[in-house]
Amino acid sequence: MDNSRKQLIDLYMKSSKHSNYQILASNFQKLFNNESLIIDSRYEQERLDYILSKTKIKDKRILDIGGNSGYFTFEAINNGAKEVDYYDGNKWHAKFVELGTKIFGLGNKINVYNKYYVYGNKDKKYDVVFFLNVLHHLGDDYGDKSLSLEKAKQFMIQQLNNLAQITDILILQMGFNWCGNRKCCLFKKGTKGEMLNYIKENTSKKWILLDVGIAEEDNGKIQYNNVNMENIERNDKLGEFLNRPIIILKSRNE
Repeated sequence: MDNSRKQLIDLYMKSSKHSNYQILASNFQKLFNNESLIIDSRYEQERLDYILSKTKIKDKRILDIGGNSGYFTFEAINNGAKEVDYYDGNKWHAKFVELGTKIFGLGNKINVYNKYYVYGNKDKKYDVVFFLNVLHHLGDDYGDKSLSLEKAKQFMIQQLNNLAQITDILILQMGFNWCGNRKCCLFKKGTKGEMLNYIKENTSKKWILLDVGIAEEDNGKIQYNNVNMENIERNDKLGEFLNRPIIILKSRNE
């Protein structure tokens, strides 16, 4: 186990622009105990708490697109999911999740794919899809790198609507800056309202908007609450990431 733990740590610490910013699932926290790891949280537990308050995970088949180091994949299993298909194009992330899956004896529940998910693939159906903070990387980490901003926004909608054919529930989160470029904002004013209007206006034929979670700070703690007239306003004090809503959609396809 000591050798496996060392391998996991080495894989987790492999450097890339998407490394070390997703906290470890509880499985790994117990395994690593007091190991010194550099981890910059993106409020995974707070987001998971909101998702679980709105979405039934137990006995469901899950697709985790862009699963990073597997926090949501493993926590879905920990919360009773029947099966998770994990996709990530980063080979170190995929190897980390693959080794963790082996160590924890979850090979019958977690399928690891070290590649980018092919949108529109109808071969397998899911109950819930995690699509968290991937879409705004279209044209950078995946897809056609020659896309213009407007074309990219059209393709983002196509991808969202294609997913309605393979899942009942979609849990979406996306950034405001296209390809991570702060000078290239997807929405003119960079507001939550603009993002929600963009999603609603372009996906209403395929999706029903069920819930929207908004991050709020209370006594130094972050909690996601249902959208309202106050928290929909952009709060720059929280930073860009915490201004990204959690959007839960239900497919109109029977």
